Amino acid sequence: MISATHLHAIIIHFPIALLMVGFLSELMALFSKKDFFKNTAFYLLLLGALGAIAAYVSGNYAGDGIEEGPLKIPMELHEQAALISLWLAIITALFSVLIYYFKVQNSNVKWVGILLYALLAVSVARTGYLGGQLVFSHGVGVELALPDFNNL
Repeated sequence: MISATHLHAIIIHFPIALLMVGFLSELMALFSKKDFFKNTAFYLLLLGALGAIAAYVSGNYAGDGIEEGPLKIPMELHEQAALISLWLAIITALFSVLIYYFKVQNSNVKWVGILLYALLAVSVARTGYLGGQLVFSHGVGVELALPDFNNL
């Protein structure tokens, strides 16, 4: 059976990849002026924001029961970073939808969108780093299962 920890580990990589590649596409659109990259960045942002919601919810379930002990502070840091990333993803996605829907051509508004996307990319990278620290430095979610040599 898949636990909440396993589900979080499965889900989390999608919004990270979608949002990071989306931001890179946003940069490509900025320098190349091609609509393909702009449209790609927009749709990857929307998918990444939806994925961030799923990742946040699964992470909350995966972190249940770790309220005390040596993992308390690293877990709280990761949770805070995840909440910031979640809200930045939602705000950036809503901002981009408004720009797209109202066909805003103002360059200042576009730069605000690029700045939000950049902040989101940095926040996602920080959240991923802190999550990686939980797994690789603290062993959260890792089960030590030694092989049963008696049944060989």
